[in-house]
Amino acid sequence: MSDLPATVFVLYGATGDLAKRMVLPAFFDLYARGLLPRRWKLVGNGRGDVAHEDFRGHVHDVLTEFGTVPTDEQWAGFAPDLLFAGGGFRAEDGGQLPDLIEQTRAELGADAQLIHYLAVPPSAFAPTTEALREHDLAKGTKVVFEKPYGTSLESLHELDALVHTVFDEEQVFRIDHFLGKEATQNVHMLRFANTMVSRVWDRSSIEEVQIDVPETLDIADRAAFYDATGASLDMLVTHLFQVAAEVAMEPPTSFAPEDMQLARESVISAFRPLDPADVVLGQFDGYRQTEGIADDSSTDTYVAAKLWVDTDRWRDVPFVLRTGKRLQGGAQRLSLLFRTPEGPLHSAGKVPEVLAFDLEGSGRILMELTVKAPGPDFVPSEVDHVLRLDQVADGSMAPYTSLIYDVLRGDRSLFTSSIGLAAAFTAFAPLLGPERPDVVSYPEGSWGPAAADRLTGRFGWLLARE
Repeated sequence: MSDLPATVFVLYGATGDLAKRMVLPAFFDLYARGLLPRRWKLVGNGRGDVAHEDFRGHVHDVLTEFGTVPTDEQWAGFAPDLLFAGGGFRAEDGGQLPDLIEQTRAELGADAQLIHYLAVPPSAFAPTTEALREHDLAKGTKVVFEKPYGTSLESLHELDALVHTVFDEEQVFRIDHFLGKEATQNVHMLRFANTMVSRVWDRSSIEEVQIDVPETLDIADRAAFYDATGASLDMLVTHLFQVAAEVAMEPPTSFAPEDMQLARESVISAFRPLDPADVVLGQFDGYRQTEGIADDSSTDTYVAAKLWVDTDRWRDVPFVLRTGKRLQGGAQRLSLLFRTPEGPLHSAGKVPEVLAFDLEGSGRILMELTVKAPGPDFVPSEVDHVLRLDQVADGSMAPYTSLIYDVLRGDRSLFTSSIGLAAAFTAFAPLLGPERPDVVSYPEGSWGPAAADRLTGRFGWLLARE
């Protein structure tokens, strides 16, 4: 195990969907890799009165379904440190949690750090934060908030004001798992460590940037959350804006956490507010028939938008963003489309020169280039090459594994700040006002509303060409 300080990790919403799909599998992955502290406890919290042994059985079921099935030896070492505190957790009644935290910290030692992980709906962020203050569980601790951290600039400021009455900024980790992806981090590595890439990473060489995250899945398992949020709040102002910032940022002074955050915040503040005329919102045909969804719901399950970054490096280069549910294909793709070179040696506009990052799993880097076609004539042809990042070396970590490890270490470089989020909501604000586009329907299994095709340049959506 690592030399990190002893840790009590409190997981709020421990039996919920996010915890079972992401957080608990990541925590066990850290254990299996030997990256947890030598002394640790994970305390689940929820409304039910669940015995420790029953919670352990739940975690084993979760790992079997969503994670890595533990060996008998691994489970024997992991399970005893899983505990559950029932009775909920509110300012007026802390349930079993305060006593169990006191007990576990006494067992692990006075130096044990306390980490609060809020795997709860956004509506519970403020009440849980207030409860942490009322039960004196905030001092010297760390706290992790999921996204969306606020649903507008005003609600962000309101939530952040409350959070900062309880925690110092250095204690707060606002998680966006797209920043923890191996392939997202490789955007930095490829750009800053390779001169042949870094020198063309600007408007003089790049014609368009596409960030495309279509999904084939529906929302049946999270209907209540999704109907209150929609694609634009769930994905656009969070994940897709953050990936755009990773592409558009200026080189940081260093890769220290504070310099990485500053570089990301600075470029997000240069995002031009979205023009509603450059945004398409959609809803798949069967959405309103989903259990728990109102018959007249106007929630968007699809969003496509053109974003402009007003810096010298990127001025007049469109960043075209798209995501949606129940689409024809599923992917997580960042593509840089290069300008046609001067002179006759190019593919006559049939296929662009592309450098793309597949953000799923361990990640891939894809290149599409123009070369000479075999044969006697000097004519261009196209070739593509794929570099699988899992072939570079074993040991890639899933985003939540990587980010929870950073929380344990206190490394905030891949976490969002309130300044950066405020800038993102400023750019997003036109979609919350009276000029918000109408939501149009689209067939399940399609690529979404046809109106989104006008947002791209001369090559269209690259994923739709594959």
